[in-house]
Amino acid sequence: MTAPLATRLKRLHDTVADRLGVAIVTGVHQPGELLENEVQASERLSVSRSAYREAVRMLAAKGLVESRPKTGTRVNPRRRWNLLDPQVLGWMFEGEVSPQFLRDLFELRLVVEPAAAELAAQRRDAADVARMDAALDEMARHGLGKPEGQAADQRFHDAILQATRNETLLTLTSTIAAAVSWTTRYKQRNGQLGRDPLPDHQAVGRAIAGGDAAGARAAMTELVRLALADTELSPAD
Repeated sequence: MTAPLATRLKRLHDTVADRLGVAIVTGVHQPGELLENEVQASERLSVSRSAYREAVRMLAAKGLVESRPKTGTRVNPRRRWNLLDPQVLGWMFEGEVSPQFLRDLFELRLVVEPAAAELAAQRRDAADVARMDAALDEMARHGLGKPEGQAADQRFHDAILQATRNETLLTLTSTIAAAVSWTTRYKQRNGQLGRDPLPDHQAVGRAIAGGDAAGARAAMTELVRLALADTELSPAD
């Protein structure tokens, strides 16, 4: 059965946005560069002008480009990019991520996640603990080398943010999930995960379940610190 027109257009402009987004964040298109005009780009990519236009709107919403009448679409300076957008993070990891950007990501996690673990230990309920335990069980069953284990890892970190009962922290859920996912995949780019981080996660889970706020903060700090060390030690392809 043929997909509805709206669905096909959505898939098409998402594909175009992915292609352009990767090209921008990996340096194929440099900040200040003027992109092709709408007619040229749509013809080269074999898409409709409306699909290309929608893709550019998506990139503009993420701060990657700015479109102006008569002057066209120009790549924005990096400082204007929404680097916390999960899709932009994914595009960043399509190329060779700089060591500084990796450290920046982990510094963000060190600011957010230990404090979130401390709050979670103070505010969690039985349902929160059950979600964390279920995620830890899935991580143990599948391992972080498999997509199922990686998805469980994201659910574990999501459950901690949910347990904080802090609405503003919850807005970072997708960003933290993306950072966890992409750095885990980065560590495995040579086909090996290295050190097993499951015990670090279990230590965080135990502290939160036990209501040990200081212990939860310390355990999460150690988890993120070790994850950064593992990532920096991970050999390149």
